[in-house]
Amino acid sequence: MSVKPECGVPAQLKPSPNHNERAMPVDMLVLHYTGMPDHDEALARLCDPRSEVSAHYVVMEDGSIYQCVPEGRRAWHAGKAWWKGETDINSCSIGIEIANVGHDGGLPEYPEAQIEALIGLCKDILSRHDIPPARVLGHSDVAPDRKIDPGEKFPWERLYNESIGHFVAEKMQPQSSGFFQRGDEGAPIEAIQALLGLYGYHIRQSGVFDQKTYQAVVAFQRHFRPSSVDGVADPETITLLHSLLRGLPSL
Repeated sequence: MSVKPECGVPAQLKPSPNHNERAMPVDMLVLHYTGMPDHDEALARLCDPRSEVSAHYVVMEDGSIYQCVPEGRRAWHAGKAWWKGETDINSCSIGIEIANVGHDGGLPEYPEAQIEALIGLCKDILSRHDIPPARVLGHSDVAPDRKIDPGEKFPWERLYNESIGHFVAEKMQPQSSGFFQRGDEGAPIEAIQALLGLYGYHIRQSGVFDQKTYQAVVAFQRHFRPSSVDGVADPETITLLHSLLRGLPSL
């Protein structure tokens, strides 16, 4: 299948063979970082049939954009993932890889030119697909047990200010006084698990603050409270979660 540019922003073609038929319409946008020392090698890997990975778009540090997979096709970017009961995230999402060496390379700041280009690309995608704000997610949101990208330095608030994604920008008075962490048990833990699950994270209401709960809290903090990613469900984290849930149209 030939790849034709679809986006309304400048992009180059770098076709990848790693895609197949979608099983459902697009209603999610998932953002990643490449996590490799050499950005050109990362792009090549996404187009290598031996790697069995791909993304619809790649945004380089200088702001240049490559389209690798047609939006109508299922790119292989999310892997084993889950959100709000959906397990085939690849089928319902568009995946964007952002060139950044990631945590192993010290997680450098995302350059201004790159973020400007990403904002333009995201706006273009959102103009053509019915993707709710709360379904603009990071790889770590849909796979918190495996992934930590795009990381705590990714400017989610900046994107939110450009009408991309879901966020709570204003400071709020904490509505809770509890601090909950791994090993804790009881009704408050079950309530936190229920809130995380209601927002979309893959978590079981066991009443035990186990490893899965810790990973979900860490992923939530990376996205919504990046100033402190410690896996502790503190008053600020819980208040943010309540506020985000109140902002969902279905609640």
